[in-house]
Amino acid sequence: MARLHLFDLDGTLLYGTSSPVEISRQLGLEAEAVALDQAISTGLIEPPEYAARVRELWAELTETHVAAAFEGAPWLARIRDVWEEIRENGDYCAVVSLSPSFFVERLTTWGAHAAYGSRFPAVPFTEPVDPAGVLSAAAKVLIADRLCEEFGVSRADCVAYGDSSSDKDLFGTVPVSVAVNADSHLSGLATHSYAGRDLWDAYELVRHAR
Repeated sequence: MARLHLFDLDGTLLYGTSSPVEISRQLGLEAEAVALDQAISTGLIEPPEYAARVRELWAELTETHVAAAFEGAPWLARIRDVWEEIRENGDYCAVVSLSPSFFVERLTTWGAHAAYGSRFPAVPFTEPVDPAGVLSAAAKVLIADRLCEEFGVSRADCVAYGDSSSDKDLFGTVPVSVAVNADSHLSGLATHSYAGRDLWDAYELVRHAR
């Protein structure tokens, strides 16, 4: 039976940061984005408010900024190597993140079979963010179920990789999970734990498990 590997983005594939922080850095607004990340991580604001405030922060955002943020971000090493082997094994890999879809979806060019993020209007923005398109921890499970159906696998065939409270629901749903540079929200929930900057080493923990 094929397996489906589900990867979070912020703090998981990105080391010690989030895509909104990396995007905001291109606009000279890193500190403001860090403050918003702290607010959502501590539960002071919910994902729809976070998305609306980030969209306001990015009033001057262009595709050039987004491309520069993606290229310059501190990605874990060997992401593409991991996804290449997953594909060669006949398995599937997907990224599911609360971050903007216009950033997350770029990872399909690295080998992800699918990439889902919160739906934002096209850059440069002329419309507000639709709250209905903003993902949550619970939405990650719904998307995982949809991907299972698409790829012909079950929850029992899934491996989840994440780092924070947005991954708790998914970690509680699938049988195998890897906490990657994780915070206290995932303590005791993950079947494996990894700290470092190389995705292959995290993948190695579950590479041969079936």
